[in-house]
Amino acid sequence: MNKQANSQDCFVCGINNPFGLKMKFYDAGPGEVLAEYTVSSQFQGYPGVVHGGVVAAMLDEVTSRTYMQGDPPKFYVTASLNIRYRKPVPVEEVLKLSGHAIRERGKVVFAKGEIFDGGGSLLAEADAVFVEIPPDLMGNSNASASGWQVYPDE
Repeated sequence: MNKQANSQDCFVCGINNPFGLKMKFYDAGPGEVLAEYTVSSQFQGYPGVVHGGVVAAMLDEVTSRTYMQGDPPKFYVTASLNIRYRKPVPVEEVLKLSGHAIRERGKVVFAKGEIFDGGGSLLAEADAVFVEIPPDLMGNSNASASGWQVYPDE
């Protein structure tokens, strides 16, 4: 699997964001993205449970990344994110995230994302719709300026 790029300051993937998750994502084939992540207890809502907003952010990121593959990458803004919270998402346990590209309709794309626990139980899932950011607003220079690149794993 190939590692995807991270940025400097993104809440979900920013490697230098002191308040962020610093997640890493990997291509698992065309339109398929995977991640493993353990959410720190600092991001809990109820004791032992990841805050629902953090779950939403993780699902938003893993679904949008299904269409970022390529050089130069394409960037999208979220138009719709429909989440189904199936079970409490635990903090301090390894979670497995997957994103799947569903279909494209011009500059509008559709994706599905899921979060599973270590035993394979579905904890949360999302259907997402994204709109491509016009290249003149988010070109290579803006991506480079934000530190958008593949950083080696530690």
